Amino acid sequence: MNPDALRGHMDALLLSVLEREPLHGYAIIEALQERSGGALSVPTGTVYPALRKLERAGLLSSEWATVGGRRRRTYRLTDSGSKQLQGERSAWQEFATVIGGVLRPEVRPSG
Repeated sequence: MNPDALRGHMDALLLSVLEREPLHGYAIIEALQERSGGALSVPTGTVYPALRKLERAGLLSSEWATVGGRRRRTYRLTDSGSKQLQGERSAWQEFATVIGGVLRPEVRPSG
């Protein structure tokens, strides 16, 4: 998938992955790959700054936890993050509907 296609959607993707359960950074990257059927391979250099930005905005909280014997920062969706995610989903549906309407092939009358 073209990395430029993700521009502007990374926040929503991260919030969505964290909706189910708290995860550490690498698990978030794995969840994005799994939920996209392998189409999304997002580099750590993109994910970690985005997670810190979302935390500063109050949409995520984090804490240190031991996962698999290693100490890792685990991120959790806040109430504000849940509300933001709902707004992102609504905006995405509207966007997809509008763009789909433009890209849909026109049916031409035969004759």
